[in-house]
Amino acid sequence: MQRVSATLCRKMARPTCHVFINHRGIDTKRNIAGLLYDRLTAMGVKSFLDSMNMKPGDKLFHHIDRAIVGSKVGVAVFSPRYCESYFCLHELALLMESKKKVVPIFYDVKPSQLVVKDNGTCPAKELRRFSLALEEAKYTVGLTFDPLKGDWSEMLKDASEAVIMNLLEVEEESKRMKRKP
Repeated sequence: MQRVSATLCRKMARPTCHVFINHRGIDTKRNIAGLLYDRLTAMGVKSFLDSMNMKPGDKLFHHIDRAIVGSKVGVAVFSPRYCESYFCLHELALLMESKKKVVPIFYDVKPSQLVVKDNGTCPAKELRRFSLALEEAKYTVGLTFDPLKGDWSEMLKDASEAVIMNLLEVEEESKRMKRKP
């Protein structure tokens, strides 16, 4: 019994994932987000994509928030209906507030088209939080992709390389911080 609890403790201490993929499922789960998840997984990068890492009965916010906080890098896949989702905006805000490196991917949308709208269901404090996170992400160098004209294999290569480069930077920074007295 003691061995099981020690194993469980070690598992809990490890990062939930290296990369958290934030996306609007209805727009991107079956294409860019899912394909990027598959590519990163094949490269040995432990990634979190809600449809792949959650099971019935999981507490949504607890599971997702834990994955974000435990991740090293975030990928924000912005799409035409991204800003309609409270969950997408919450995840983005948490990534930004946690000071994660975030790789934005503008999928079939221009940064200028992304705006948090007040539909009357969200408190003003949350709207401000979401707007700040969205503005920060929009002014982070990212990748753009037009699914009708773009080269999918090139996009996946560029996105996975950007994620790997950011992971390496985070690892190097972590090592530097540990060496400081």
